[in-house]
Order: sequence, then C-alpha cells, then structure tokens
Amino acid sequence: MVISFLGGQFFKVSFGDTTLAFNPISKQSKLKQSRFGADIALISVNHPDFNGVENVTHGGRTPFVIDGPGEYEVRNVTVHGLPSTSHVQMGESVNTIYLVTLEGMRLCFLGALSSSKLGSELMEVIDGVDILFISIAGGDVLNASDAHELSVKIGPHIVIPMQYDKESLKKFLKEEGIEKVRPIEKLTLKKKDLEGKEGEIVVFK
Repeated sequence: MVISFLGGQFFKVSFGDTTLAFNPISKQSKLKQSRFGADIALISVNHPDFNGVENVTHGGRTPFVIDGPGEYEVRNVTVHGLPSTSHVQMGESVNTIYLVTLEGMRLCFLGALSSSKLGSELMEVIDGVDILFISIAGGDVLNASDAHELSVKIGPHIVIPMQYDKESLKKFLKEEGIEKVRPIEKLTLKKKDLEGKEGEIVVFK
C-alpha cells in the first residue's frame, strides 16, 4: 500500500491496480488541486475542500463514490461509513468517518470531525485501527490537543495528521512529546511493517 498526501484532507491510497481518493479537493476550492484517476472516492462532507470527484475522474477512470454512512465492498476493499458531526458547513452537518480494510490493514479516516467526544459504539468499531488520519488545525475541526487525546484513545499503530499549518503541527507534535518529525514524500507499507509501532506520527511534505 502506498499513501500520498495532496493537501488539506486529500489523500491518495494505492495498492495493486486499485486507487482510492479520500476527500479530494474540488475545482471550487481555494486549495491547490491535483488530478488523477481513482477507482473509489470517499467524501466525508459535501464541501468544496472535500468533494472533488471531478478531479479524480481522469484517464478513463470514473470512481465509485461513497459519500455517506453505510457498508460497502468494492474491488476487494471493505468500507464502513460511520456518522459523526462537522461544523465546516453553515451550522451542523453529517461528517462520515470511514473505516477501510485493505491488504489486511484497517485505515480510519476521521474526515472533518469537529468533536473528539465520540460515542462508545463508534469508539468500539474504530478502536485499535492500524492507521489513523486525523485533522489537527482547530477551528471547525479538531485542534491539536483534542486530536492528540482522541488518537491516544483509539490507539493506532500510525497517526497521520492532516489539514494543518506549521503552528498547529508544532502544537500536535508537542502534545505527542515530539519536537520534530522528518516529512516524507509518500508512505509505503505492508502489514508486517506495522509490527512494533505504537502511535508513530507520519508527516508528509
């Protein structure tokens, strides 16, 4: 599995000949755009920063779009969409947390989650995932302190912060007791690579 970061909450996850796009940035967003063909697009909130299906429809590939709670199985990928709340729209809206299983690994993508207070049933489902994607910017999404608190409760092998600036990243690393992390271009993983890792922070360039 190869994970690449494209800004905001936009991630590309590839394995074999299958490509997933998490919260792709749309043409209506002010954030920098990237374009590629995806087989599956996962949208947490219907917002221009996260719903750019058009930017991952490319090169003859039209993605299967998952944009809400439910259970799905596409191209040997199992997806469980779980409802939570977000404030990135006017007022409160549904934010879908995605639990994705592929190549024997469990990924949890929290999306534009606004509160670290998750119900016991939801926590039970996502407890102990392998890789956790979590926003740390504050404002309409989790701040560094709340993100740290929640990531500790979930207990993943790897934590990938997203949607941040230099200051919020610095605060998050401080919460984690880390001064600095060397950013990487992409993350290549196999199931065996997770052995011995406990809450390891991965930061992308």
